[in-house]
Amino acid sequence: MTTLPTPRGLPRRSIAAAVIALPALWLGVRAQPAAPRRPTPSQTEGPFYPVALPADSDGDLLRNGALDYRATQPAWVDGTVTDLDGRPLRGAQVEIWQCDEAGHYHHPGDGDRADRAFQGFGRVAVDADGRYRFRTIRPVPYTGRTPHIHVKVKLAQRELLTTQLYVEGAPGNARDGLWRSLSAEARTALTVPFERSAEGWKASFPLVVAA
Repeated sequence: MTTLPTPRGLPRRSIAAAVIALPALWLGVRAQPAAPRRPTPSQTEGPFYPVALPADSDGDLLRNGALDYRATQPAWVDGTVTDLDGRPLRGAQVEIWQCDEAGHYHHPGDGDRADRAFQGFGRVAVDADGRYRFRTIRPVPYTGRTPHIHVKVKLAQRELLTTQLYVEGAPGNARDGLWRSLSAEARTALTVPFERSAEGWKASFPLVVAA
């Protein structure tokens, strides 16, 4: 039987021990847990969170009861809600609220001037994979603010995150005090592209929370 030569000066049993150890070392590296994800940065709730939630609070903000909102820039906003280990946060609810295309909110602090056909607020439960989706409008600017959508994540009675979604490339971003106060890393996390699709605009906004 032919035997393989061994490197000069290295005992055969040492080589055998090293070969046996290699799979264990390789598996040990693979078994290391992934680094925890960074949580989505939080931001102020702002003054226009609904005083009372509307009767129609589903994920379609372009239909309020029997009224249809004739949006010039309809959009879909979707994403996932995961914990710091990347696992879907089952049971979580995502809320969004924003102004209509004229820049008005359904809120007494804004004169309650929003178009009645625009729902303005929506809430959905994530699915088994942590996914959520809203039908709304591409956010628009109003006095003093760059385009944005307010976002909140809840689990049962706990509020896990309140933040804001910004539009990549919006000219008002650099003049917006809240956007400018973010670090470069936080801006990247909260500023997403709105892209054209067959259904209108589309944006994806992944949310990572400490549950």
